[in-house]
Amino acid sequence: MFFDEGPGFFSGLGNFFAGFPPVFAFFFTTILLIIISVVLYSIIKGVTTYTRNNAAERLSERARVLTKRTEVSGGSGNSRAYTNYYLTFEFEDGRRTEFEVRAEEYGLLVEGDEGTLTHQGTRYLGFERMTSPLRPSPYEQ
Repeated sequence: MFFDEGPGFFSGLGNFFAGFPPVFAFFFTTILLIIISVVLYSIIKGVTTYTRNNAAERLSERARVLTKRTEVSGGSGNSRAYTNYYLTFEFEDGRRTEFEVRAEEYGLLVEGDEGTLTHQGTRYLGFERMTSPLRPSPYEQ
């Protein structure tokens, strides 16, 4: 038949596909290769981003918190929900960049906060708000 003709790609699998139609063997192998490719792509992309961020210069720039957003995944049935937190910053020259931040940072910052953003490539390192008050304290005369 299709895969039973002499040595070939499937000959090294022994009797694993014995008794299954050749079409099943083809689709099984194709799906397995797709899964392996996606995993390898994710690993390579993560290592590349990590390496690029490590090689980037650590910058501290004046910026303003432009927007905040969250992304929730999971949570169906009895599974746990995961939340990712993002802040978009606008720099003095008009550039905008979004960073993923920890929940604590997300909760402490408000849209419109201005200060100094420290980042390294696409890696968020911190944000120090300006300390000048927006309005005078009612206790000061």
